[in-house]
Amino acid sequence: MKFSVNQKDLQNSLNYCQGVIEKRSTLPILSNVLLEAKNANLKITATDLDLIFIHNLSNIEILEEGETTTSCTTMYDIVRKFNNEKKISFDLVNENKIHLESDKSSFNLNCLKASEFPITDVNFTENEFTLNSKKLLKLLNKCKFSVSNDETRHYLSGIFFHITENEDKKFFTAVATDSHRMAISKTLLVENIKFEPIILPKKTIFQLCSLLDDYDGDVKISNAKSKIKFEFNNTTLLSKLIDGKFPNYYQVIPKDNQKKLEIDLKPFLTSVDRVASVSQDKKDGLRMSLENSNLNLSVNSSNTGDGKESLSVKFDYELDISFNPRYLIDAASNMDGNKIEIYLKDSGSPALIKDPSDFDSIYVIMPMKG
Repeated sequence: MKFSVNQKDLQNSLNYCQGVIEKRSTLPILSNVLLEAKNANLKITATDLDLIFIHNLSNIEILEEGETTTSCTTMYDIVRKFNNEKKISFDLVNENKIHLESDKSSFNLNCLKASEFPITDVNFTENEFTLNSKKLLKLLNKCKFSVSNDETRHYLSGIFFHITENEDKKFFTAVATDSHRMAISKTLLVENIKFEPIILPKKTIFQLCSLLDDYDGDVKISNAKSKIKFEFNNTTLLSKLIDGKFPNYYQVIPKDNQKKLEIDLKPFLTSVDRVASVSQDKKDGLRMSLENSNLNLSVNSSNTGDGKESLSVKFDYELDISFNPRYLIDAASNMDGNKIEIYLKDSGSPALIKDPSDFDSIYVIMPMKG
């Protein structure tokens, strides 16, 4: 195998591979990337057995076709330190060694045979449909911070994707909850699609977010029973799905929170962030005391001290309620406009948070006691 490739293209591809491979795997082959040079195309594959990332670089100068695997981390570390204007030449010396050089630098890296690389068949096209990349990225970004880190309830450690219907319109809907807070976001579907509900794992979510950040166009999505495939921009991402039943989230959405609190987003976000700095302990809640269009924010920590701040708001009631400040910051940071609306009932009931600039996304946050 002999080929040469543009430094920047290879670095970008290996950067994404870094997010997939297991750095400390018991199987050495899983720390490697599979390189296949064929038909003026370099195919780069990384996997941790649950997630497969495939990227194709086209118009590659290939002198000799072939395939091998080598350490992703080592190769990435070398490639990113090369001059990004230059070409890198690769030469598979024998089945155990690949030679790469650029300018006046040359390296020999150890290889493992391509036949040892665990690749599963990625050719399934069941329930295939396309979605704009920016719409998909929005759904992921609006929900990912509410994904649970609790290992015991694995069915909450991902985003639940499913089709919902409202007034004869169909939506591709994403939901995530850690049972203390919940995020829901949806996007209108223009075509009628077949899509079985799925729970997308956390690692796949973050990998997909970084890939979609650099891409604007259509994403082809197809899901079989236990796997889902995303195809776009010379890239395929194939992921196992979380096996489990997502809870009936709909019944948790507050239906009768009549007390509407309207606040300018930026002052609210910076005030909550400032006042919360006094607390290092997650048990310290942020107290919100509301009275006559005035909001008093306060945190009292037995370990570090206390902090308070006041804001002018639109609110016609009196109410005291406490929240985890991190949850408020996460929801507020994902608002599109310059206002935030919080619908309240009483000090013991969950709050419903809306973004007046995005009717398709809502957040629910449980209050803290005391």
